[in-house]
This record gives sequence, C-alpha cells and structure tokens, in this order.
Amino acid sequence: MALSPVGAEAPSRTTSVPFAIDARQSMSPEPAEAVFDLRDVSIYYGDALAVRGVTMTIPKNVITAIIGPSGCGKSTIVRTLNRMNDSVPGFRVSGLVGYHGQSLYAGGVDPVEVRRRIGMVFQRPNPFPKSIYDNIAWAPRILGLKHDLDERVEKALRDAALWDEVKDRLRSSALRLSGGQQQRLCIARAIAIEPEVLLLDEPASALDPVATMSIEDLMQDLKRTYTIVIVTHNMQQAARVAERTAFFSLDVSEGHRAGILVEYADTATLFTRPADPRTRDYVTGRFG
Repeated sequence: MALSPVGAEAPSRTTSVPFAIDARQSMSPEPAEAVFDLRDVSIYYGDALAVRGVTMTIPKNVITAIIGPSGCGKSTIVRTLNRMNDSVPGFRVSGLVGYHGQSLYAGGVDPVEVRRRIGMVFQRPNPFPKSIYDNIAWAPRILGLKHDLDERVEKALRDAALWDEVKDRLRSSALRLSGGQQQRLCIARAIAIEPEVLLLDEPASALDPVATMSIEDLMQDLKRTYTIVIVTHNMQQAARVAERTAFFSLDVSEGHRAGILVEYADTATLFTRPADPRTRDYVTGRFG
C-alpha cells in the first residue's frame, strides 16, 4: 500500500464501579509500539459534525475498548480506521489518521489494501450464504492468495477456535451454525487474509452469555498476533477484556451535537480513578 509518511493523569480518588476489573487490566505493561496515531481528527457527514477533535494513539498487540453512550461516535471513529465510511455520502475527515506513521487518507492510498491490513467484524454475524469453507476462502481467492488454500482455511478456523466444531462439515452452509459460531466464523474470515488489526464493532451484543464468553476468550488469544479495537456498550466487557479504554461522550455546544473523546487511559485507571467527572458519572451508571 503506497501510504504517504507523515493520556491523562488520574487523581488519587478511587471510584467504586459495580463490577470487577480483570487482573490483566490492573497491570502496567511496558509501552507498546503505536499502530494508530490520531491527531485532532474530526469527522463530518456533509455539513454535520459527527466527531470532533479526537487525539489518541492505539498500541500494538493490545485490546483497546471504546465505550460511551449511544450516538457519541464510537462506531464512526472505528470505521474511520479502515476507511469503511468512504462510501457514506458526504463523509469527510480532517486531521491525521496515522497508521504506522503514515496517513490513511493521503492521496494515492488504496482503501482496499487498507481494509486488507485492517480487518473488521460487525455487530451481527453476517456469514455469506455459502459453505463454511467458501466463507473463509472467499477473500483469499479474490486477492489471489490461492496457494495452500486448504491450509489457510484451516489455520483461520483454528485461530478463531472453531476448527474442532466444524472440521467435519466444511461444505455445509455457514447459515446452519449457531450465532456464536457464526460470529467466530466472521472473525476467521477476517483473519484468513492475515491483517495486522482487527476492529470489532460490538461483536457480542447479539449473542448469549456463553457465546459472549467464547468471543472474549478468543480475543485474549488473538491479541498475541493482532491489535484489537473493540466498540462495546457493555462496560463489564470492556473491564474484562481491554488493557486500554477510551470513553467517548456527546458534547452539545452552540446548538450542535458532536462526539468527543473525554478520557483515554489504561482500563483499571479509567474505571477506578477517572480523571474526568464525566467519566466517573458514566462508569458508575449515573448516565448513559
């Protein structure tokens, strides 16, 4: 892909949250290499400002959660990371959306190649009306990655913790799988072309608790290989799976509503010692 080169201190006050923080989030890992670097990013649909002035970095091989009330721009900002919004009428972005120090929106950047490197899984499972095998093989075939296709399909299914459940029915319709299996299939389909990043837009919101737990366990395995950004309305889920959490909210000024990044910190700090009272009110359930 021909790309052109281009936190917050917490007070001592501890906030009581109505759920536990996973021990993995209480650790202070060594600083990781930044995959994304957003600087003063604003997003518009026509003349309407949807998200204003976001500045944040997203580290490599870390799960970063984006939380906040409905309509605050969580999905909009994530879709901007792999140019999924390009086809939306009136969409435009200002500021820098950097990926390994290069601008994703610079002239000459191929959005198809961007999406190959930065995969995405959506809120509801969306398997193709094809066999399990053909769902996984579809993107590699399109991209000309046909060598050792059987091995590629198997690896993707193994990495998505689905192989043992489907290995004897690869030619069966993917639509016969359960909801949780379908979502893991969609994850396998995304990683079959070996991206670096996985964007997960509320991947477990339509699943039952058992299937949700499977997806969360899978994320912990996948972060060894992939950088993961997850949008979630479920604060408990963010606390369980993410090392870093960004809290977005709505700002209403001069009669205009726009999503803003209020606070971004390691998960334990954001949930127990937030720097901003708006974050404290949200994570303790006072609004949202």
